[in-house]
Formats: sequence, structure tokens, C-alpha cells
Amino acid sequence: MSNSATSRRVQDPRQQILDTVLVLFSERGYFATSVQDISRESGVSVGSIYHHFGDKEGIARALYQTLSERMSHSISRIIAQQGTAHDRCRGIVETLFDMTEAEPLVMDFMLYAKHRDFLPEEKPICSSRPFELMRSVIAAGMKAGEIRPMDLMVASSSLFGGPVRMIVARLDGVLQAPLPRYLDEVWDCAWRSVAAR
Repeated sequence: MSNSATSRRVQDPRQQILDTVLVLFSERGYFATSVQDISRESGVSVGSIYHHFGDKEGIARALYQTLSERMSHSISRIIAQQGTAHDRCRGIVETLFDMTEAEPLVMDFMLYAKHRDFLPEEKPICSSRPFELMRSVIAAGMKAGEIRPMDLMVASSSLFGGPVRMIVARLDGVLQAPLPRYLDEVWDCAWRSVAAR
């Protein structure tokens, strides 16, 4: 990225606000964070915050949607690049593990925040676009005979539940080693739980 592009990104008040609230919401929670806190920490005026987002709920919605779109884009790219349910699902787990290591606050916000408490119109995280895409891969795997027939939610929980629990353990500080170190073992367990053969 050129210096001018970097400067434009750094000076974008909307992005500054979103970057700031990601930290504040993760550290303090939505309800303990005020617009004045966001203004002070981001260096963006209260008026500008209201101009860009309307209110604090608007900021939270924009953050949730932005992060959900990023995650969806990553999953869609894996789906396009890989040809089997096995490789697609493993790629998704690997990506989620890598994202947890590179951007723990993003994963913290996506997995821990009780979004429905402050964004009641949004779908629950398990019904959000990234998770819909993950289930679509499993459904396609069943249709192709790679994954044995079963309830889609059971298959999804079996395949992705263990990896998500490892992510939570890492975010909680229970798991000290980086997640990629566990990828092969976690994936083997997850895939065996649903594989047709």
C-alpha cells in the first residue's frame, strides 16, 4: 500500500471510529462505552460520530456488519478455491484459527459480544452470513456423499463446534500455544465426526 493510501486510511474518521469501538467494546462492553469515550479515544468529534453513524447503536451495527462481511468474504474465497467439502471446511477452520491469532479482538467481538442485547434487529451470530456459508458447505458435502446424512445443525456443531471451542479457549488465555499448532489434530477429530467414510 502506498504512503498516500495509508494516510487516507488513517485519516478516515469512519474507520478510526470502528477501530476504536472494536477495542472499547471488547475491553469494556457495549453498555459501558459512551459516545464521549469513543470520541476521546478515536480523536473524532462527537458531532462527526453522529454524522457518520447516527448513534452508538449505529456504530455497533456498522462494526458487526463490517466484520461479518469480512468473515463472509474470507469463507467465500475458500469455497471458490477448494473443490471438496473436506478441503473447504478445513480451510475455514484454518482461517478462523489464523484470524484469532492475528486479530483476537475481531474474534472476541464476533463470538463473545451478546449482539442481540444491543442490536435486537440483527440475526444471532449463528444465523449470520458467515455461519450460513459454513452450513452451506456442509449441506453440499452431504449431497456429494462426503458427509454422512444427518441434521444440518448437528453436523455443523460437530464439525465446527470443537474448533470454535478451541478459539474461545485461546481468547480466554486457557490455551497458551498458538491455534495453528493444534490445527491437524483438531481438524482430524472434527472431520471424523461427520465423514461418510
